[in-house]
Amino acid sequence: MVKLGSKVRDAISGFEGVVVGKAVYLNGCHSACVEGPAKDGERKDLWFDEQRLETIEADAFKPQPSEATAGGPVHRNPPSM
Repeated sequence: MVKLGSKVRDAISGFEGVVVGKAVYLNGCHSACVEGPAKDGERKDLWFDEQRLETIEADAFKPQPSEATAGGPVHRNPPSM
């Protein structure tokens, strides 16, 4: 199982990037969204079955705590018009 924030490589295509999302499906499939390097100003995110991914560097990216993870409000009231 790969961890969020790990740098990984797809064993079949060779695509490399950082795991930015994960999903578990009803059929038992575990998938990971891998964000590759930006090219021409555009990001490329691809989904892979976790069993295809090799970890290159664990904890390559550590996100900063957000309000949602720090116990703060998740939703704010929109400003009055």
